[in-house]
Amino acid sequence: MKKSTLLIAGLLALGSTSMHADEGMWTLYNLPDAVYEQMVAEGFQLPRNMLYGAPNAISNSVINFSGFCSGVVVSPNGLVFTNHHCGFSAINALSTVEHDYMKDGFYAKSYAEELPSKDLFVSFMKKQEDITPRVNKLIAGKNAEQTEAIIDSLTNHLTDSIKTIDKTLHISVDAFYEGNKYYATTYQDFQDVRLVFTVPKSMGKFGGETDNWMWPRQTSDFSVFRIYADPKTNGPAAYSKDNVPYKPANWAPVSLEGYKDKDFAMTIGYPGSTNRYLSSFGIQQRRDIENTVQVQVRDIKLAIMKKYMDKNEKTRLQYENKYVTSANYWKNSIGMNKCIDSIGLIRQKAEYEAKIQRWLDEKTVKDPTVNVDLKKLSNLYKESAEPALVQAYWNESFWKVSELIQRAFDITRGAIEPQGPKDDESAQYVQFKDNSSDWNLALDKEMTAAMLKNYAEHVPAAYRPEVFNVIKTKFGNNYKKYTDWLYANSKLLVKDHKFYNDENTLNDPGIQLGVELVMLYQQVMTNYVSKIEAIEQEEKKLCEAKVQMEMDMPHYSDANFTMRMSYGQVGGYMIGGFDSNYYTTAESLVEKMKLGKKLEDYKVEPIMMDLMSAKDFGRYADKTTGKMQLCFLTNNDITGGNSGSPMFDGKGRLIGLAFDGNWDSLSSDINFDRKLARCIGVDIRFVLYLMDKWGHADRLLKEINPQ
Repeated sequence: MKKSTLLIAGLLALGSTSMHADEGMWTLYNLPDAVYEQMVAEGFQLPRNMLYGAPNAISNSVINFSGFCSGVVVSPNGLVFTNHHCGFSAINALSTVEHDYMKDGFYAKSYAEELPSKDLFVSFMKKQEDITPRVNKLIAGKNAEQTEAIIDSLTNHLTDSIKTIDKTLHISVDAFYEGNKYYATTYQDFQDVRLVFTVPKSMGKFGGETDNWMWPRQTSDFSVFRIYADPKTNGPAAYSKDNVPYKPANWAPVSLEGYKDKDFAMTIGYPGSTNRYLSSFGIQQRRDIENTVQVQVRDIKLAIMKKYMDKNEKTRLQYENKYVTSANYWKNSIGMNKCIDSIGLIRQKAEYEAKIQRWLDEKTVKDPTVNVDLKKLSNLYKESAEPALVQAYWNESFWKVSELIQRAFDITRGAIEPQGPKDDESAQYVQFKDNSSDWNLALDKEMTAAMLKNYAEHVPAAYRPEVFNVIKTKFGNNYKKYTDWLYANSKLLVKDHKFYNDENTLNDPGIQLGVELVMLYQQVMTNYVSKIEAIEQEEKKLCEAKVQMEMDMPHYSDANFTMRMSYGQVGGYMIGGFDSNYYTTAESLVEKMKLGKKLEDYKVEPIMMDLMSAKDFGRYADKTTGKMQLCFLTNNDITGGNSGSPMFDGKGRLIGLAFDGNWDSLSSDINFDRKLARCIGVDIRFVLYLMDKWGHADRLLKEINPQ
């Protein structure tokens, strides 16, 4: 994300102490020999080039699902499996009160019934290579802003070059190892993606926030889409009724054989970000500022959304995706902070940094690329604490929270293309598209009032713009009164209103609020950016020092939403002295369903209770246990973005879809603990069972042809 945007991404960084054998999110094109050898020792049975390189390599079936999740192609006609929560926004957007696919589920009985999903895309990685020497030559001596511009220019140049060979390809240049390495990755994107099958939300999100990040789980977290392509080229094409199902070169074989304890398991997907090289100072700031602010503000936002969503179905559909997304990271932040404290992670990191410092002190030849100054780094974090706090509250309180404020931001930042005569600026205007079906006015007003009030109560007075004085002097600090006046007098939510570049627009109280908030953000970031850049340089040195000190060990880079492979084994862990077990069964689901009368998160349609109780599991039951196994655990290393990642056995066959991690490992983004960290996957046999017995999706099962 560019530093010039309003939201500046958190610092990327990885790892704490020494890496364990099966820890890691590995890039495939340069997979270390030691890692592949360990995979084979643990049960991987395929040649190395079947991971990456061969025409029928496993990785060729794995997709980036719309820039925020992962997925896998499972048929010769472009059928895609991903998580239900990955398809949630698309399912929600396609739902209406009359045709509520979110509530009732959906199955397209023919290609003609498959539903185009606006704004979805899937991306295939075609190639990856190290271009570090080329990049380093270009950015030598450049500051962060210049480096960013150079990387953007190089990315455009490489993309233009590849398009002369194949116009459907593009290239992304990404930093790895805290900017010590740069890789170029070639992608092919398909924009015509259609919904084919989804279970009701009561099953796709069974357990809701009660079970989120928890084990045991019984969630059927899957949805099914299809890639469509140009009928002449089988390549990417914008949506058209004439497009046909994509014919992939290869797809993942789907297995009915299942797994047992200690079996090899592998995920391939697109993990979003991790911070495992992050210093102890950075972890402390993550805990005390970013996570703490996120929890505090989202407590308020979630309560307001839920109040209105519970009142009627239309509002529920409008805000359900936003609510679920917000609640997910709210709970993640709570769990992460608890894990950081319970395992003493900050202390562990500080001790490891002292070890690095001793190694640096003993070096006879000093290397400026690794000579990190820990005292300087500590001071930089202390100096950045106040602006970091303000930025966190600003982001959580105002960015994409209220429709009125967001429209004010869009005008203030020039994010809306002006209409009118190009040769007469005075006649040009900005006009918002009517999206009134997407938001609720009463909710929006209450959210704006609550966010302004909460912001004022938690940030220093120096970071409160003039509007807060107006609220105090003219409205007696009554934020509801101010917001009622604001919404009554601003034209920002008036349908079809034209905003010209004149005094009427400048005097609009909503736009004045937006201007003040944007100017405040710019004021904060003016001083904060230099601190961020200095911190990044020291964190970069710390990362390189760790890699050099442990030169005999393979090291993986931070997750950055590029394709990664993680390997490990099926297995449970100890919870409070008891074995967690590594899979759940239909019986456990029925027991939770019985609680549905008292707990909304366990409430399901009667047909689901009937199906699970009937025990007509047939070929989907496990051959060893005789049970219908629903979800299972592995020690694969995953994070956000891995949702929907295919889980493969040692023969490269699909056995599940990763959809969550466990509560006891929520600090995994900054520290991987193999004793506690677990990947929770939905058993592919449970997926197929529901497609068969609930959906009667015979045509899809025939197409997938599970073995």
